[in-house]
Amino acid sequence: MTDLTAYSGARIFDGVAWYENAALVVDGENIHSIGPVHPGAKQVVLDGGYLVPGFVDLQVNGGGGHLIGEGTGVAELALVCDTHAQFGVTSLLPTLITNTPEVTQAVLSAGAAATRQRMPGFLGLHLEGPHLAVSRKGAHDPKLIRPMEESDLVLLERARVELPHLVVTVATESCTPEQIQRLTRAGIVVSLGHTDASFEAASAAIRAGASMATHLFNAMSQMGNREPGLVGAVLHHGTVSAGLIADGIHVHPATLASALRAKKSPGQIFLVSDSMSQAGTDLALFEFGGRTVFRRDGALRLGDGTLAGADLTMDAAVRKLTNLGFGLSVALEMATRAPGRALRHSALGHLAPGLPADLVSFGSGVYVRATWRRGSLCPR
Repeated sequence: MTDLTAYSGARIFDGVAWYENAALVVDGENIHSIGPVHPGAKQVVLDGGYLVPGFVDLQVNGGGGHLIGEGTGVAELALVCDTHAQFGVTSLLPTLITNTPEVTQAVLSAGAAATRQRMPGFLGLHLEGPHLAVSRKGAHDPKLIRPMEESDLVLLERARVELPHLVVTVATESCTPEQIQRLTRAGIVVSLGHTDASFEAASAAIRAGASMATHLFNAMSQMGNREPGLVGAVLHHGTVSAGLIADGIHVHPATLASALRAKKSPGQIFLVSDSMSQAGTDLALFEFGGRTVFRRDGALRLGDGTLAGADLTMDAAVRKLTNLGFGLSVALEMATRAPGRALRHSALGHLAPGLPADLVSFGSGVYVRATWRRGSLCPR
């Protein structure tokens, strides 16, 4: 006995093509078809706008008033996932900023428990640190930054078995090509970031298996005429994809546009929110590692002016790109298929028969009206 629901009345984007005057038919948790309305299906007529794949965010430090870190358990992971569903995100990686080994272990354990529970929206974890470069620490606590050791490798290898996906951001100063190779062999996605890596050092890490870069242009060696740095390596190597914070503060719009034109394929640039605990709240300030983060003028900053995450959600990032003149299809791909490919998860960011019914509906200006995860409407 099937339980079919047909959504019509909106332009439908399946991740590649647009459909006019069509219906997206959902059977329980999965997509049944895109095309004519299925006889006997429950009819849901949307009030115009767009129906597209749910957004995928690979760097989410928090939301709903909670910052991933000390005190993060299964309930807090669910809070973060549910908070970002309001903004069209149906799959995300809760991200732990550089922390102690004890907190790291606790977050990994919570992630394993969330996986066993099939938590809606939970895609795995992203560990941003502690194996970074102090010279490019950004808002990370320099006292906690350290080189990767054998015990760290073992911990990560074991954690990967219990998680659907695991991304680890490392610097070439703190993680060797041999360690990167071992991590990638364990199925971990290695992302380069918070590093002053030379082009050659970055290229060596990429040859060892690093396939991603964390928040392109921010907290990394820049591209120069004689030393391309990590930015140049990311743009040059087609095996690497990179997250980018499109808030108009972290990266200048002209720089963003130039990077999109220069990026060698098949690797792509994809959107991330880099959101902190403020997402989905009216918080004007919050604590982070014993320091106060101030929320003002569209940014999150420490008292000394250092950026500390972003006051951004994925719908706002897509909206920003379209306001800058990028086509809606391009912006949507950067929020759906591109992060899915970077994570080596080909089903993410697509609407096709048999795939999970992860959907988002929005009107003009990319303001979210409704989000569905596995066919279920998310509370707003």
